[in-house]
Amino acid sequence: MSAGKDNYREASRLLFLCVMWYLSSLGQNVINKHLFTEFPYPTTVSMCHMLAVAILLEPVLRLWNVPAPEVIDRRHFFILVLPLAFGKFFSSVSAEFSILKVSVSFAHTVKATMPIFTVFLSRLVLGEKQTTKVYLALVPIICGVMIATLTELSFDMFGLIAALTSTITFALQNVYSKKALRDLKIHHLRLLLMLGQIGSLMLLPIWCFLDFRRIIVDRKVLTTISWSYTLTLLFFSGLLNFFQNIFAFSVLNLVTPLSYSIANASKRIFVVLMSLIMLKNPVTPLNVIGMTTALLGVTCYNLAKFDQTRSKNVLPMVNSDLVDGRILTEHEKANGHAKAYHDV
Repeated sequence: MSAGKDNYREASRLLFLCVMWYLSSLGQNVINKHLFTEFPYPTTVSMCHMLAVAILLEPVLRLWNVPAPEVIDRRHFFILVLPLAFGKFFSSVSAEFSILKVSVSFAHTVKATMPIFTVFLSRLVLGEKQTTKVYLALVPIICGVMIATLTELSFDMFGLIAALTSTITFALQNVYSKKALRDLKIHHLRLLLMLGQIGSLMLLPIWCFLDFRRIIVDRKVLTTISWSYTLTLLFFSGLLNFFQNIFAFSVLNLVTPLSYSIANASKRIFVVLMSLIMLKNPVTPLNVIGMTTALLGVTCYNLAKFDQTRSKNVLPMVNSDLVDGRILTEHEKANGHAKAYHDV
């Protein structure tokens, strides 16, 4: 009876976290799309997201008793931390620019191409080879995104380029962060906090150049919009982005990598469908077919990757398998210590 209650409690907790993760992601995207209709400054939105992580994550880590990192030497700081911090803010700005230019549903469909770039970059950077199943799973993703692009009614070339740029940068971060976590021996949330703080400082002069100097001379923005309403939307956009990260990492720590990947693909489907309903952007039947094909392709890719990982032989233990003098379990290595970035 006790075991049944524990399982029920764990399942209820997981369901709650998934629902909150999906809703925070949807809320952030819908808020940003509404915000851009009157306040077309994507770098400002990204700045709010970076600051939310930089300011709010530290109290959460203290509450969860996440240990502080050791001092990082200059070499690792410049070759690992700085590039990742740059990638974090650059991918954020690119993602928000894509939401400014194209529909939320199309932007998230383009993001479904991430496995393609992850496979390519893993081969290029880490020398990883994939199974035939993994390569075949990329075909519906490519076909689906091509159909969705050719039939997108609100198509914008700059929006497409921005969405692809954001996706490529996220994929590169996923690959590069594996090396960073191994070499730095740092908790993934501590690394996220560090990148949020450094990324905010790196983004600040760019924000001043791209947005701030334009905002102060934008007569329409200064005289016609409601600043209290705009600042409220910016605040909640940053807050929802922060919660989205927290909920995603919490789900990741409770489930297997396959379950997390499927949950992430399901989240993308949820955001696409709900954004179509809430934002009412027009779509054609072929457009819907393209989106569906791409998103189903992502699910097939996740299943193929899981089969590939399961079939691998157990490797000899290395130093990166040790944390605080103990051997990491396979679940810990796959979840909490496998990578610092997730497309949330």
